[in-house]
Amino acid sequence: MTEITMPTKYDPKSTEAGRYEWWLNGKFFEADPTSDKEPYSIVIPPPNVTGKLHLGHAWDTTLQDILIRMKRMQGYDALWLPGMDHAGIATQAKVEEKLRGEGISRYDLGREKFLKKTWEWKEEYASHIREQWAKLGLGLDYSKERFTLDEGLSEAVKEVFVKLYEKGYIYRGERIINWDPAAKTALSDIEVIHKEVEGAFYHMEYPLADGSGKLRVATTRPETMLGDSGVAVHPNDERYSHLVGKTVILPIVGREIPIVADDYVDMEFGTGVVKMTPAHDPNDFEVGNRHNLERILVMNEDGTMNDLAGKYAGMDRFECRKQIVADLQEAGVLIEIEPHTHQVGHSERTNAVVEPYLSKQWFVKMAPLAEEALKMQEDENEKVNFVPNRFENTYNRWMENIHDWCISRQLWWGHQIPAWYNNETGEIYVGKEAPADKEKWTQDEDVLDTWFSSALWPFSTMDWPNEEAELYKRYYPTNTLVTGYDIIFFWVSRMIFQGKEFTGKRPFKDVLIHGLVRDAEGRKMSKSLGNGVDPMDVIGQYGADSLRYFLATGSSPGQDLRYSTEKVESTWNFVNKIWNASRFALMNMEGLTYEQIDLTGDLSTADKWILSRLNETIDRVTTLSDKYEFGEVGRELYNFIWDDFCSWYIEMAKLPLYGEDEAAKLTTRSVLAYVLDNTMRLLHPFMPFVTEEIWQHLPHEGESITVAAWPTVNPAFNFTAEAGDMQLLMDIIRSVRNIRAEVNTPMSKKVAMTISAKDDSIAAVLEANKGYIEKFCNPDGLTIGTELEAPAQAMSAVVSGAEIFMPLAGLINIDEEIARLEKELEKWAKEVKLVSGKLSNERFVSKAPEALVATEREKLADYEAKYATVEKRIAELKNM
Repeated sequence: MTEITMPTKYDPKSTEAGRYEWWLNGKFFEADPTSDKEPYSIVIPPPNVTGKLHLGHAWDTTLQDILIRMKRMQGYDALWLPGMDHAGIATQAKVEEKLRGEGISRYDLGREKFLKKTWEWKEEYASHIREQWAKLGLGLDYSKERFTLDEGLSEAVKEVFVKLYEKGYIYRGERIINWDPAAKTALSDIEVIHKEVEGAFYHMEYPLADGSGKLRVATTRPETMLGDSGVAVHPNDERYSHLVGKTVILPIVGREIPIVADDYVDMEFGTGVVKMTPAHDPNDFEVGNRHNLERILVMNEDGTMNDLAGKYAGMDRFECRKQIVADLQEAGVLIEIEPHTHQVGHSERTNAVVEPYLSKQWFVKMAPLAEEALKMQEDENEKVNFVPNRFENTYNRWMENIHDWCISRQLWWGHQIPAWYNNETGEIYVGKEAPADKEKWTQDEDVLDTWFSSALWPFSTMDWPNEEAELYKRYYPTNTLVTGYDIIFFWVSRMIFQGKEFTGKRPFKDVLIHGLVRDAEGRKMSKSLGNGVDPMDVIGQYGADSLRYFLATGSSPGQDLRYSTEKVESTWNFVNKIWNASRFALMNMEGLTYEQIDLTGDLSTADKWILSRLNETIDRVTTLSDKYEFGEVGRELYNFIWDDFCSWYIEMAKLPLYGEDEAAKLTTRSVLAYVLDNTMRLLHPFMPFVTEEIWQHLPHEGESITVAAWPTVNPAFNFTAEAGDMQLLMDIIRSVRNIRAEVNTPMSKKVAMTISAKDDSIAAVLEANKGYIEKFCNPDGLTIGTELEAPAQAMSAVVSGAEIFMPLAGLINIDEEIARLEKELEKWAKEVKLVSGKLSNERFVSKAPEALVATEREKLADYEAKYATVEKRIAELKNM
């Protein structure tokens, strides 16, 4: 065993510093295909290559690391494959920002040189992410690391694009998309953040062309009226049915536009008349398609007005809004400006207000893909299991109402779309390679949405499309994905339908859903609020183990997690408790080798109890972990380590450790070594650093706790009777401490003590363990027997199977003691009533398991006995 050099306090800076490279080198983390157990695989949710991991990613990866470490210790061929996402918009924005600082733009460099700069940026920041993974203690197989722009993954992307195109599932067309005027690119829904904005409804009057009246309309974006090509009313709206087919004059512009009838219009909202701008609103676009309305695009890609905007051409869209409002007022057609707070989409990357914009883009036809994915969910053996399962409904509803997916982005960084246009005929060619006579063709300059490649992540990282690849054959489908509920729609769903379409299988068996990390007040973390937390700062102050344990055990599946420094500090205190308890144990087993550990000797009641509790804890931790109930696992470990092991067993172990009986001393040292070894193994997936440090000092076999075997229940250590005896002893000790506290009598002051057992067998247990009672109760004489009379003016306590008396003459007030006992009597009366009610319920007795009913009957007998004992004691005190 290593010489004990552990400091008196756990310090992550000393115990974790220098270990980062040890985690990184992958020594203990490579998959073991020689294992006789089935493969267990996870692919890491790929972070954006932006250099900073956020708490959400730390949460994802901590939970996955717990699973992979546990499975590896259980003997599985466990693969955890890491990787990163190229994050098209985010990364390009970062690089362009850096270039602006140097006084140049990407256009100055040209595409090829710009991409070279971006790859350099990626290499620099990817190394930062690896360092952060290492500091977090992730057990990744770095030999298999992937990047979404790697050659292999790029091949998979081209394969998927071409096959979807050949099936007619990918097409190019004009649609309304989310447009970022700052980045000049289309956005996916996930890249749009909706913020509450103080705006207005602008109410205007459009005059009928025949001079017979006016129609009142309202808009929040008056600058788009320049592109109006119609107004719509509901076909059943009697107010306007006679006007359908007529035209109105578009104010300022003077253009005649038709009045159409469409079910889209809500008769109850506003005036029931809606202006139609098909090139600048997705709903208007659909209505326009049904009625052949002209699509008039009045805005440039940078958010300025174009030539079709007439005199407003060249103006910024918001400046144009102000000018149009002024002009409408001057023309007398602006009737009202109504203040209106509404949600406005902003670009996640540039914070620019997103513009609904008519654009020619590439789309995926989603209906057939969604249909197959939903059909898969009907098969219990093939479906993706959502944990908690309520999120399956969330997934299903979204897939049932899915829209076609815009997959093209006006960027340079990403997978360039494998489509070419004939320079003479305009013909489109789609293929994995350029046309043979490529000088006659021009490749589409756009790149694919980042989510397109991320959707292939579970199988593209396994060397697909080579279905004979060893990685793919052995580890796909993967076992578990961990991610937040906020990207079920945008990533989880896409992985599922692409996995089904191209492999015929679900991409993962389970998807464990967690919530969002919020601040202590429940607010979402954001730059604007300044409430964000850098996990690396937390690790620097409290260590990775503290952060990991907090993230893993701080909430239940599917629920949000509130971050607070106090909670992490509480976990830090728990780590220190483990550290100090381990130091005590190690100091008292110094020189003990693994071969000398002997649990065949004369085990004490405390020894048998802690071994039984260890068995229970192993069973509960393993079962709960398999159900992903890590919050409950945390409670089990905390209760066992802090309460059972530290507060009780270690204190009781001091009796033999400081005694003269060498055999008892060896047995206790062996129990300490065995329990601490197994406890560190149970705790290791949650706290890899501190457990490795402690385990290396323990008598042990093997190179690292990382590859040590997962603890299993040892039936020989199921000491049910002794566990019950220990519970009685702890109840007695607690009761004595409570009695002393009530009369302000310190434990150092000796007080006579009598214990009346309800039968001889309990009396025998108390006699056999009176050393514990004397050690922890400090009696001035201890009397144990059955049916013993209460001494005069004694305080009492009732425990299961015994009554405790402590004569405290001059220290107690009889009336106050009676009052205390009457409160206790009320407590037992409530317990009796509660259990009696349950047992008198015929439905409970007939439906509940027999063992549960028997347990409830035992409880009732115990509560009734305690009630009778307290009632008798009150009567005795009243007769004094």
